Amino acid sequence: MKCRHCATPLDDALLDNVFLDLGTAPPSNAFLTANALSAPELYFPLKLRTCPRCLLVQVDEVQSHTALFAPDYVYFSSYSRSWLAHAELYVEKATSRLGLNSGSLVVEIASNDGYLLQYVAARGIPCVGIEPTTGTASAARAKGIDTIVEFFGLDFAGRLVAQRRRADLIVANNVLAHVPNLNDFVAGLACALAPQGVVTVEVPHLQQLVERCQFDTIYHEHFSYFSLHTIRTVFAAHGLHIWDVETLPTHGGSLRIWAAHSGSDHSDTPAVAAALAAEVAAGMLEMNYYRGFQARANAVKNELLSFLLQQQRDGRKVVGYGAAAKGNTLLNYAGVRSDLLPYVVDASPHKQGRYLPGSRIPVVAEENLRADQPDIVLILPWNLCQEVTEQLTYIREWGGRFATAVPTMEVG
Repeated sequence: MKCRHCATPLDDALLDNVFLDLGTAPPSNAFLTANALSAPELYFPLKLRTCPRCLLVQVDEVQSHTALFAPDYVYFSSYSRSWLAHAELYVEKATSRLGLNSGSLVVEIASNDGYLLQYVAARGIPCVGIEPTTGTASAARAKGIDTIVEFFGLDFAGRLVAQRRRADLIVANNVLAHVPNLNDFVAGLACALAPQGVVTVEVPHLQQLVERCQFDTIYHEHFSYFSLHTIRTVFAAHGLHIWDVETLPTHGGSLRIWAAHSGSDHSDTPAVAAALAAEVAAGMLEMNYYRGFQARANAVKNELLSFLLQQQRDGRKVVGYGAAAKGNTLLNYAGVRSDLLPYVVDASPHKQGRYLPGSRIPVVAEENLRADQPDIVLILPWNLCQEVTEQLTYIREWGGRFATAVPTMEVG
């Protein structure tokens, strides 16, 4: 294995660079149909390493990204109300800050079901989505969003520019981590961007992952995990300069970077230097920062198992909410099966009636909660905890409580 940015060797002989080893697991979004339960599942190693040169934390591409993002991909962004609100606020801000209008072009990469571009289109701003999964792309087209079904990279960017033009704004929310060929992707951003255009990228912040022990955000679809220092290094290698950065609460703590061509008219804000300095102060530029994470992840796993076993001994019923990829990482690493968690509720009809990969726990609709009246609902997508507890507040009627497992086991 070589670093996907700087090509530094990261082989098994260099055990010192192992950030976390989660054993083996199936892809976290490879949900099973009932017919598939009688067939074997493919498991792949899930081991992360830290590059000692550029400090990019990364997992090897053990399965092709074309297989991970298949036509029947089940994640649809629009089933989270808080995520829709986040997208609408972003569009409002970007439109005002960049002066976008009917003469502009906005391109979103990994545009999913049109969750964000619908707000761009509503403002009369021309836009196009790039989305490789056909199911989500079809949902976007049903909303009237021009969507191209393809993976983004340098070759595609050249064709896009030739067929249309360079973009005034390129949006890439939570996709940079999903890219196996990182350099090709960022080179494509530079190619598709207008001379004074702006790229905004939202990505979970590695510092938050480490400090809050968010190891469940690690799965095969996430090839890379970023600090601001590492993103800046990768972007600079392709002629892109980060001129502003925001910290966001999304996904447990994310960065939104604003970048442009080096030499463009965009001036650096004080936030960039401040964020870089904070990473230095935290020790993120030293390899020592990336050691010792395994023991912390193991502690979370063991605490969850102890909790579920104790609830079973005490005769209390625990069910899950949110068939999210992070939940699948947690459940599979902990070895949780349907004897401890009989089902998981999810709002998306695309997941209901299927089974979680690995654990094979059934995914059901919300009405099961009222019928069963469980004692505890374990919220697997802890980043949506407030949204879920407000949505399911009625479980208090029968004395039901909520629980989360990351970064520590909490019940309330």
